[in-house]
Formats: sequence, C-alpha cells, structure tokens
Amino acid sequence: MTSFPTSISLASGYGNFNPPVAAVQQAAQVLQAGPLPLSPIEGLPALRTALVARYQRQGAVVTPEQVVVTPGAKPALLALLKTLLQPGDEVLLLTPNWFGFRGLVEKAGGRLRTLPLDATNDYALDLDAVQAALTPRTRLLLLSNPNNPTGRVYTRPELEALLQVTRQWPQLMVVSDEIYDGICFAADRVPSLLEFEDPLRQHVVVSGYSKSLALIGWSVGYLVAPVAVARQCAAWQFATAAPVAALSQAAALAATEHTEAISRELCAGLEANRELMRAALAEIPRLRNQFPAGTYYVFPDFRAFLNPNLEPEAASAELAARLGAAGVEVVDGASCDAPGFFRMSYAVPEAQLHEALCRLAVLLAAG
Repeated sequence: MTSFPTSISLASGYGNFNPPVAAVQQAAQVLQAGPLPLSPIEGLPALRTALVARYQRQGAVVTPEQVVVTPGAKPALLALLKTLLQPGDEVLLLTPNWFGFRGLVEKAGGRLRTLPLDATNDYALDLDAVQAALTPRTRLLLLSNPNNPTGRVYTRPELEALLQVTRQWPQLMVVSDEIYDGICFAADRVPSLLEFEDPLRQHVVVSGYSKSLALIGWSVGYLVAPVAVARQCAAWQFATAAPVAALSQAAALAATEHTEAISRELCAGLEANRELMRAALAEIPRLRNQFPAGTYYVFPDFRAFLNPNLEPEAASAELAARLGAAGVEVVDGASCDAPGFFRMSYAVPEAQLHEALCRLAVLLAAG
C-alpha cells in the first residue's frame, strides 16, 4: 500500500526534474579540469554566444553585447528594473501574473499598475485597454509568455498586434518573461519577443534555466536587452553582486546547446500527468478550467466553491486554507490578482498527483 505525505504540494514553481545529463557532464568536466575560469560580470563569452545562436535560430537579430548572465531570472528582473526606473515611473503589468513582480517593482522604486485580462476570453490581449492604460509615466509594460499562472501562450499575431500599440510610446520598454518558453504543448513553439522588429529598441527578454531546462538550484538566468540597457544592467550587477559561478555557467552552456532536445524530453515526460490533471478536473462539477498550452500549471476557476458571505480575497484564502487542511497545497490566485482561481502544478510524481486530485475532489464534493 502506497504511503503519501500528509500534505502534497501542487504549489511549487519547480518541477520534479533531474538535471540534463549533458549539463551535468559538462559541469563535471570543468570541475575536473582544474581551477574554474574567471567570468566577466556579464557572463562567460561562450555562454553568451550560445544564447545568441539559440535566438538566431529562431529568427532573432541579437548580439552577445546584449546578453547579461545573472544568478537567476529574479536578479535579472531586479537589475533591469533598477536600471530603467526613476522615482514615479510606472510599470504596467498584464494580470493574472506571477506574484513576485509586485515586490520587485516596489524594491526598484517603481509604481505598479495592473491591467486585468479576462478569463472568459482566455486572457486575450485587449489592445484598446492597453492603449488606454499607457501614459507618459509608463516606463515598462511587463508580460510573461507563456504566462505564469494561467499557462496562456501568446501567438505571433497576438504579440505583433500588441507591439503595434507599444511602438506608439517611444519611452516605453516592453519586457517579456519567457522562462517557461520550452514547456509548450501547442503545435507551434512559443515566439520570443526578440524575434520581432524593434525599431525603437524597446524589447527586453528575461529568462532562466530552472523551468524549461531543468537546471533547478544552479542559479542561472539572463536578460537580453538593447546594448545600452544591457551595459547598465551589467554595471548594476558589478556593484551589487559577483559573476554567476563558472560551474553553473558551464552547465547552462550545455543546456543552451541542447535546448530543443531538453525541452522536448521534459514535455514528453509531463504528458501523462497533464492528461491525468485534465481528466480529473473535468470530472468535478462546477469547476471551470481552460486547459492551457504552456507551463506545467493549470489555473482553474474555483469561484463557484467560494463562501459568498466573504469578500473575494478572503473567500479565496479560506478555500485555499481548506484545501491545505485536506492535504493539498495550491497557490491562491489572489496573489496573482485573480481571487477564486488556484494555480496547481502537475510537475510532481504521478502517484502524488493522483492522490492530491482525489483529495481535492472529495473536499469539493463535501461542499
């Protein structure tokens, strides 16, 4: 008889992936070769060149001077925000979105404004609403593709239409968090912002290796920005931190060179759990779920199960607590500006996922 933990977490942002074999082998070779190489603050040239080659294969026009390797995607975001924001500058965030953006904007001295997208039309980009929300004080438009927590993948035509709007605001930078870009189950791959024409030098991509490339715990991220911005971000990193460890960069180099194969393997390994999650949620009456094309999350609508006597945020927290007491940890969507929705990961051991979904169904059936 299988024994399960009292609490099963579907809340973690990290998958249960082994690191890629090629990355581990490369790191071992570097470690055995003698003293580790010294890295410039912006990252080892070989890694930056490999990243450029990766995006060039996708049709982007980028150079190594635009790349800064950072100790994770979050430090990349903070360096970027500290570089670009002046007191009073606004950041427009398309929501629902990752709960960590708010704290980073605040620490950088910016003012966060949110633009909610609508679950009923699958979080489509509302171009009129974006245009109306932008002001001369808006310095950054921040989005994620695929989106965390919704898993929504924005297509090339959708992004091109958005960029037709943003090009009307020359002071605006468009920042795309693409850390989940390799976890995609649609027919077409996730387009990168770097693939689009950028006549005003507005486009920045932030990414890392812990999601789509399974280098969990290796602490490697990066940003790709216009050269002047990249240099300022590197200067910020020089003043506040050290270069990313050469051993981690060596692993990241191998992962970069095998990006497509690693992502394919991760997606193939997730398929069974993905279908298990899809089938289980479909069996729960009153639960609404648009099964997403990207990430290893789902973001179902639990609002039918909320206490109607409470405000949405309080009711969402109450239901999340009840799920936790029943042994299923989830991310309360209120933290992503979507109370009543919960982010749940299926990148967990299959037996634990099955047990967690059974616990979830029992709790909801009990009312």
